[in-house]
Amino acid sequence: MWKLFSIKSKQSLQRPWPSPSKCTLKKNTLTNKAVKQPIIAAVALTMGATAAFITARSLQTDASSGHTVVIVEQPIEAGKAIAAMQVRAVDWPGSTVPHEAKSRTADVVGRIARVSMIPGEPILPGKLAPINATGGLSSIIPEGKRAITVKVNEVISVAGFALPGSYVDVLVSGKDASRQPFSRTVLSRVKVLAAAQETTAEPDKPKVVSAVTLELSPVEAEKLDLARSIGDLSLVLRNELDTGEVNSAGVRLGDIVYPNGPAKSSPKVARAAPVRRYSEPEEIRGTVRGRKSTP
Repeated sequence: MWKLFSIKSKQSLQRPWPSPSKCTLKKNTLTNKAVKQPIIAAVALTMGATAAFITARSLQTDASSGHTVVIVEQPIEAGKAIAAMQVRAVDWPGSTVPHEAKSRTADVVGRIARVSMIPGEPILPGKLAPINATGGLSSIIPEGKRAITVKVNEVISVAGFALPGSYVDVLVSGKDASRQPFSRTVLSRVKVLAAAQETTAEPDKPKVVSAVTLELSPVEAEKLDLARSIGDLSLVLRNELDTGEVNSAGVRLGDIVYPNGPAKSSPKVARAAPVRRYSEPEEIRGTVRGRKSTP
């Protein structure tokens, strides 16, 4: 056994040991790796931050088209002058800008609004009355149109739901030349400009009024003026998206009393008046009437 241990000891003493130069090289390699890892991490973080900054700037550039548009800040009523606090200029997002949109608040302040506008809405020329407009109902009447006011009651004005901006049909009921009752639609899809003296509407608060103002063409105004002299006018509320025209011949009393046609009756035969026959001539003297014989 002692002999075996001596042999192993000799073999271990004869095994070659690494040189000092190789140990130093391995130590330097480990040191270099430890130094490079933080540098690589710092470079990666710097590149990531740069990419994020460039992306953010790119998105910001895309979001802003470089155009300024005047929008509504506070609700604007039709027929009234626009105040400075009701509008503001903003950078319009995207590349598409509304056609002829106003870019300066000075071009809008003091102008008369032709229609009602809500916050966030861009102000376009079509929503403004002419520069010299003085406000009121006349400022919101489109070119070529007329405004005419008709009296109504709480029944025929659709119980207060005929609000400014809504559309109605106008019916007239009266008697024709034969004194027979009738009802007929005289105007179709007429816009309501005002209810009483109000040109703005609150849909959740219907209001019963005694008169409404309608927007008509000159020919339609003439028809309405004649129709209200014939009989009573009624307003029929309709969907604002319904653009169909009403072409009705009207309804008469017979269409209601006899919806399936008039009842058939046996024809009456007129009796002929009796004919008086005389065989002899008569003589009338004063109030006395008698027969006279012939010679």
